[in-house]
Amino acid sequence: MQTALIMQVLDVAERAAIAAAAYNGRGDKYTADQVATEAMRAAFNAIPFAGRIVIGEGERDEAPMLFIGEQVGAAWADPEHIAQAEFFDIAVDPLEGTNLCAANKPNALTNIAIAPEGALLHAPDTYMWKIAAGAAAAATNLLHIDKPAAENIRIVAEALGKPVEEVNVCILLRDRHEALIADVYASGARVRLIDDGDVFGAIAAAVPGTGIDLYLGAGGAPEGVLAATGLLAIGGFFMGKLDFTLDKDGVQKRARAEATANIDIDAPLPMESLVQSNDVAFIATGVTNGEMLAGVQFDASGSVTTSSVVMNAADSSVRFIHNTRRGASGVIRF
Repeated sequence: MQTALIMQVLDVAERAAIAAAAYNGRGDKYTADQVATEAMRAAFNAIPFAGRIVIGEGERDEAPMLFIGEQVGAAWADPEHIAQAEFFDIAVDPLEGTNLCAANKPNALTNIAIAPEGALLHAPDTYMWKIAAGAAAAATNLLHIDKPAAENIRIVAEALGKPVEEVNVCILLRDRHEALIADVYASGARVRLIDDGDVFGAIAAAVPGTGIDLYLGAGGAPEGVLAATGLLAIGGFFMGKLDFTLDKDGVQKRARAEATANIDIDAPLPMESLVQSNDVAFIATGVTNGEMLAGVQFDASGSVTTSSVVMNAADSSVRFIHNTRRGASGVIRF
């Protein structure tokens, strides 16, 4: 994938983050998500490429969507261009952590994954149990989603060369995780509970300095594909397992997945089942301040600064990028 295209997609994430950040701490998660979605769609459609949304927002939060199957990119409007175009899968979460943005809490992000057509699993909009960790634990080839939490924690502890008591396990604060949280406490490890931010929690387990060593728990299956894209680029570990029983519409969604999915929907899903190419990139921009990325900064002079990460699996690189849009009269501060 050309670096120029990745940088154009970075611009899409930045514009969505800037739009959402105007609503940080205003208690209005719906408008924040709406403006992020609108900014993301407009920025995608300014790029001369042919993309198709394979993972969008979904309807779980009653939020406006970049809907699954939507065509984005200026190439679609040019018959000659589209006849010769290379097509791309796009997975998006225009505002991960709508509640975090509304309350101005840490780690609200805009997230995008881009891959060649057919490379990203079209994950059903249901729940997925997940386990994610960093490169050291991945190298053991011992982690598995079907193993007890205590066993996976022990594997991570040994890989990191630290006692179990110093392992930090990130889990979403949800009622469904009551037994899991109890198991982690019983193992002797520490628990880091987060209100929202499923993609952040999984990727942060592979990023030094975030204070997270292992991610466990059930969240959205589409978010699992986004996280797996980033973890592939940085050599981390991810495995998922669909769970329709947690979903109020699980019976219907399971029947639809059985008819359309090209995977065993009851089997563990390793990273290579979710992301079927190494030519993929994951991009995130901070909306609010967090451990991995700073939030959008609005300068009194009119300039706007964003903090983003670009994880490129093709060259196994991670770029942290601070970008300032000066505007008509803003100031660039060093």
